[in-house]
Amino acid sequence: MILMDRFDPATTAVLDAHKHPLRNELDALRAIILSVDPSIEEGVKWNTSSFRTNDWFATLNGPKHVKEAMIILHAGAKAKGIVVKDRIPDPEGLISWLGNDRGQIVFEDMADIKSKQGALKAIVGVWIELI
Repeated sequence: MILMDRFDPATTAVLDAHKHPLRNELDALRAIILSVDPSIEEGVKWNTSSFRTNDWFATLNGPKHVKEAMIILHAGAKAKGIVVKDRIPDPEGLISWLGNDRGQIVFEDMADIKSKQGALKAIVGVWIELI
């Protein structure tokens, strides 16, 4: 499952330095997001693993958030007024909306990530089409 060949080396170095207690979960999320589309690239943004196509669209929890694995979905590094809320199919109710262009998905543990990876991939696929 882990597609380490797609991992950005600079991002891996930052995560190594953080010594994050949820590193295995973060690596699983990195692999899932990168597997959605070959146009997705990983990089360091906001001091953690972030993802982009034409613009940044997702960020994993950074070194200060260590209780659960989390993804913030957003519509770029700067607000653009894009409304994504209510345009993303989310039948499993994974997204907690933080605004019209930002959502948060929290996973309890690795088992939770594995059980929801199909839904996550579907959400990311539509997200990158909309932004």
